[in-house]
Amino acid sequence: MPLKKWIKSTNFAIEGVLHAARNQRHVRYHLFSAAFVLIISYVLGISKTDFLIISLTVITVLLAEFLNTSIEAVVDLLSPGHHHKAKIAKDVAAGAVLITAFGAAIIGYIVLAPPISKALKEGFHIAKHSIEEVAIAALILVLILVVISKSYFGKGTPLSGGMPSGHSALAFSIWVTVTYLTGSVTVSVLCFVLASFVASSRIASGIHNTWEVILGGIMGAALTWLLFGIFS
Repeated sequence: MPLKKWIKSTNFAIEGVLHAARNQRHVRYHLFSAAFVLIISYVLGISKTDFLIISLTVITVLLAEFLNTSIEAVVDLLSPGHHHKAKIAKDVAAGAVLITAFGAAIIGYIVLAPPISKALKEGFHIAKHSIEEVAIAALILVLILVVISKSYFGKGTPLSGGMPSGHSALAFSIWVTVTYLTGSVTVSVLCFVLASFVASSRIASGIHNTWEVILGGIMGAALTWLLFGIFS
């Protein structure tokens, strides 16, 4: 089935992200930085154009890190022993990451320095955002937190097993978002029931244990509630 093939391919792709996060500390640093920059940008209320520039810059740095990790793996496979050209390949790939990170730092300074300077002079005021914007931020941050957590515990794959349950985290994050979007108790309860079904199905199928599902749900719901409480 095309859907099953797509899910399997997606699982392989995200497994690559987890491998990089588990084995490359710089990838973890960049993921933390991405989350930090996203929150700061929301707090300062920068324009959509500036936010797009920051987002593309963060994505570029992460892409460079992943390509560097891939090149290192291929070089180690082809040249397990010490070789001058293997060293050159690794050094050049690392240099590409360094240049990308340096450029990202400059772009970040150009975009964020003026609003930060203004906030320091006039006082920090947390900018408010639409429910849709907060929902997008919540989804991104929940995904980043799931990846970092799974890389830390080193168990399971992105869509199967490990601490915490990504399905549970996303399901209960969506429940909180729907609650804010609709403002309806009935719809909120129905969405909560659906999220609970998703979580329980991970236990029933033996993919996750109870604690992995519970902690995933708490993580997704708590982070989303916090973001809505701050920014909406």
